Order: sequence, then C-alpha cells, then structure tokens
Amino acid sequence: MTDISSVAVIGLGYIGLPTAAILAGHGLRVHGVDVNQVTVDAVNAGTVPFVEPDLDRYVGRAVSEGLLTASTDTPVADAYIVAVPTPFHEDKSPDLSYIEAAGRSLAPQLRGSELVILESTSPPGATERMAAVIHEVRPDLAEAGTLLFAHCPERVLPGKVMTELVTNDRIVGGSSRAAAEAAKGLYETFCQGEILLTNLRTAEMAKLVENSFRDVNIAFANELSMICQELDIDVWELIELANHHPRVNVLQPGPGVGGHCIAVDPWFIVDAAPDAARIIRSAREINDSKPQWVIDQVKAKAFDVQQATGRAPVVAALGLAFKPNIDDLRESPALNITASMARQFTGSTILAVEPHVAELPAVLTGMDHVELVSPEAAIERADIIVLLVDHSAFAGLKSLATGKHLVDTRGQWREQRVL
Repeated sequence: MTDISSVAVIGLGYIGLPTAAILAGHGLRVHGVDVNQVTVDAVNAGTVPFVEPDLDRYVGRAVSEGLLTASTDTPVADAYIVAVPTPFHEDKSPDLSYIEAAGRSLAPQLRGSELVILESTSPPGATERMAAVIHEVRPDLAEAGTLLFAHCPERVLPGKVMTELVTNDRIVGGSSRAAAEAAKGLYETFCQGEILLTNLRTAEMAKLVENSFRDVNIAFANELSMICQELDIDVWELIELANHHPRVNVLQPGPGVGGHCIAVDPWFIVDAAPDAARIIRSAREINDSKPQWVIDQVKAKAFDVQQATGRAPVVAALGLAFKPNIDDLRESPALNITASMARQFTGSTILAVEPHVAELPAVLTGMDHVELVSPEAAIERADIIVLLVDHSAFAGLKSLATGKHLVDTRGQWREQRVL
C-alpha cells in the first residue's frame, strides 16, 4: 500500500476524472486540475461533464465527503497524475505540448520527494521528456535527484471505465525501482488486477502495442469489407463463418477507426521507427481511408436518388460517436464522415442523429442544411440512411427504413441471405 494521502490529477477528461473519483472513493484527498472552467465547476458541483456509467455517483459521493475538489490551479500534493491529451501534429508526429505544459504547471509546487505519474498514452521517451521539463523549471530538484517518475497507461473501455479501472491488470513503468514501487503502492489502493512493473519506455510502448495490434486487426476486417463489396459477398456472414475456425477471430468492420487511442497510438510507433513500422503504417492508412470509401458508397446512392427524383437527396447519418452507446466524439469516423458529407453535399439536407448528445458538434454548426434530429424523424425524412454507429437505440428501427437506400457500415440492419 502507499503512504501517499493527497493526489493532484491534472486533466479531468475521460481518464483523469474517473481516476480522481476512484482514488477519492478509496479515501485519498484528491484535487483535480483542468484548464476548462466549465469542467472544474461541474466537478465541484458533484456532476460530470460527459457520459460514463456510474461516474456521476462516484464524483457526487467524493465531492459530498470533501475528498474531491477541482480548480484551474495546481496544488501541493504528495503525488501527481498527469492525464492530458496527446494528439499528433498534421504530419502524424506526436504533440507533447500538453504534457510539457502540465510539467511546467506542477514543477513550482514540488518539494523534492513527490511521485509524478504520466498516465497519458505517449510515445517512448515522453515520461523522460516530462521529467526534463520539470527539471528545467526546478534545477534544484534535478541536482537532488529525489523525484520519482512513473508511466502508468490506462487500458479501459469507454462505457466500462469505472469497472475496468478496478479490475484490469495494470502496467507500471518507473524511472527507478523505487519509483515503480511507489506508483504500484498508489494503484494498489483501488486496483484489484495484477500490477506489472517495468521501465518507463517499455510501459509506454506496451500501451501503443496493445492498440496497434487492434488497429492492424481492424484494418484486416475493413479491407475485407471493401473486397466483399466488389465481390457481392456479405462480409458479416463471411466473418461469422470464418470465426468458426478454432484459431481464427476476425474482428468486425466499420466506417473507420476512432477514439483517442486506436486512431492515434499507432502513429506514435510509426514516428518512433518509421522505416521498420511497415505493417502498422499500412493498417493506419487502410483505416484512415475507410471513411472516404463510405462516402463514395453514399455518392453512388445519391446519384440514383437524383436520377429518379430530379432533386438532391435527404441523407440521414445515424450515429456520430466513435463507438456504440457513448457520447465520445474524439477522432470519430462517423462524425468525420457526416461533416465531410455536409461539406460535399451542399444541395442536400443532412440529418445528423446522435442520441447521446443534446446539440450539434462544433464541426457541424453554422451549416444551414444540417439538422440534429431523432432517429425516427431522420429515417422518416431521409432518402438515404447511413448507419455509422450501432447504438442500441437504432437496433429496433430497421422496419422504419423499408424502401430507403441504406449504407450500413456496421451490419446492424443487414439482411440474412437465403439460399
């Protein structure tokens, strides 16, 4: 266990806030830090600024018990957990500016023996870079050499974060054995899974490998779906049959790959070893190309509608999130496809459907021909239905789409073929 009694969590997003709430729920005094005042105000009111099952209950209880507070300022604490975004630049190289900014913000508060953990998914060497930034601000601490640095990547599934934070195994990389053991002690306050110790760069690379493995396998499924379209084969039936082999487990195709991990992390490996990461690069390129392939399918349907009716079609985009039953729009191929259709189909009405958000995302605002509507209204009005996310709310609506042109990227409404 740990002697740490206070923790500052920098970044109250989809990982930082659940981590803060879990730690507070296990008796530690936690202070969350975020640059967004709206997020800070929500947390201090005991509410959450995004959808994640059970998170509101954890946050509400921790705030009411005085164990969780939030502000835009970084406090003094025994340990710091940095959970800020790690996007990439236009050339796909990693953007470490958020990590560096977090390091600069916490450095003045350090006394010399704190544990500083980077949870953000990062390229190899990012934790060392954060340590270097901190030591640049505090050369006195660099000389003393008493700070403990660790990298502890999360490996949770949106929609199940509050469960998987507790039950999943955890990888802990340390700048030293003492740092790794200190971080392990902190995570043992709530983690029931096995905690595996290694060095910093191996821990950073482990998370990237996990997501790149999935990306490569999704790319296989996505490429297969494009091949099957040309050969008039039902890709979902094909995959179901192939998966009856005891050593085959083909994943499901979709409109692309989204989220803050799988769509981003493989590029960190490609950037770190560009000549060697050939399969990983190819998988990324296949998955990044799938949204345009979907749009091309819609364009073909739109041509048919225009030929038959003499007008531009009404297009319904069902789903904007990057995966089912959540409101997370980060790197969402569904949202990108909808936005691209809105830019290209200027003569059409685009009906955006996302049951988990209350207003149009920023990328779709300011377009007079784009509306956020209910699933039922969209299906009734549309000539073309593009099913982009297999939300549970869409499962029972297939009968409403009879006679409509359908592009089903998830196979949720697919017809069972009869011999």
